[in-house]
Amino acid sequence: MILLFAALSVTVLAGGKQQTETRPSVAVAPRPMAEKRPSAAEATQSEAEAPQQEAEVLFSRHFTGATLRLDYVFCGDAGHQAIYLQGMSRTGVWAGRRHNLSRALLRGNGLVRVKDPASGAVLYENSFSTLFQEWQGYEEARHVQKAFENCLQVPFPRDTVDIEVLLSDAHAKVTARLEHRVVPQDILIRQVQDNLHHRHTLKEGGPVEKTIDIVILSEGYTAAQEEKFFADAARARDALLGHEPFASRSDAFSIRAVFAPSQADGPSIPHLGKWNNTLTDSHFDTFYSERYLTTSALQKVWDAVGTVPFEHIIVLVNTPVYGGGGIYNSVTIMGSDHPTFPQVLVHEFGHAFGGLGDEYFYGEQAETPYPADTEPWEPNLTTLKDFASKWQDMLPPGTPVPTPTDELEKQDVRKIWDTLSADEKALLNHRVGVYEGAGYQAKGVYRPVQECRMKINECEEFCPVCTRALVRMIDYYCGE
Repeated sequence: MILLFAALSVTVLAGGKQQTETRPSVAVAPRPMAEKRPSAAEATQSEAEAPQQEAEVLFSRHFTGATLRLDYVFCGDAGHQAIYLQGMSRTGVWAGRRHNLSRALLRGNGLVRVKDPASGAVLYENSFSTLFQEWQGYEEARHVQKAFENCLQVPFPRDTVDIEVLLSDAHAKVTARLEHRVVPQDILIRQVQDNLHHRHTLKEGGPVEKTIDIVILSEGYTAAQEEKFFADAARARDALLGHEPFASRSDAFSIRAVFAPSQADGPSIPHLGKWNNTLTDSHFDTFYSERYLTTSALQKVWDAVGTVPFEHIIVLVNTPVYGGGGIYNSVTIMGSDHPTFPQVLVHEFGHAFGGLGDEYFYGEQAETPYPADTEPWEPNLTTLKDFASKWQDMLPPGTPVPTPTDELEKQDVRKIWDTLSADEKALLNHRVGVYEGAGYQAKGVYRPVQECRMKINECEEFCPVCTRALVRMIDYYCGE
């Protein structure tokens, strides 16, 4: 299969352009002048609507209302990476943003760009992370080469465009790049058909072009468990929208659930010798970590969702076993029936939607996923390389950097959390500082507070820094 992908890549690249970092801006047609003088109220409303209208004009100039799905294979080992195009599809309505088109809010570990072939102007950009890049940090990647599926979505172009895909390492250095041309009339762009899977709208926030669209997909539910899935999906909706800042901004979200049956009940559990035939081949023991529940079959995930419009996917796995994961702008995957389901879902969605990093840490590590010479892209982590770009503006006057922890932190806070007073919890969760230990590293990486939803399951809330990052992401999607 790799040889077939390589041949396809050469063919695609033959029509591509050389890499360029030039990103000229795209002109926006001026809005026509009104024929009569508006009232003060009308003028205020017009000023608020103008950026949205201009963004819509710009979007419509370059894109249709459909989605271009791009299937890639990312492969390699710890020392090198490569990107191969596997296929392209035209799916249903474009549910993504129609504003902030040419800039990603966060750097991520990868970028996809839609570019004008003549000028090189970036017409659309989005960032993402991958399970492949996470795997590269494990010992196995030093000894074997592997390939991972990845699916990306961009708005369907009106005219011929170039697609550029970049992967970066922990130093923010580009390690792999593919550029290929897309001709909208290409007869081999597959038209995705409605797969007729049963679906429910769990939360209607408005038209797809105005809201953040989430789809919850069944995994490991048999045909006889459809009712259970939709009940579990409703619990997932309630967990997300019952948690700040999503609760206060619930009107920004639409949530749909798609039921596609599996042949077997529950995911595979390799360390128990249990392999199940399920819709998306989910399994525990990812990278030999028992509780790490993922799926590598992203094309099966996207195929099952079909024509349902979405920006974020939650794969809901029918299991009482603790586990899950969230990958930025890729997928959130969660076990459905563990008692900590609501807390873990919110945590993992913080990764996948908000690009938040893990704030917990282990002991000394030989490998450092966050090197000291590079500022992490995650908004709630810092190496102090460029702290001004993070939460420096939120520090109370006189806060020492680094910030010493309180006496409470010298205990295992998880075991005593329920015994703490409201003031003690606020001290740990609300007082912003620069506390060493985050991103799996005990030294050299710093978090904003002592305890947060991104650090322990027991902590009920996101900290002020994570909350601001999530609000900024919601605003970014909504064009505010």
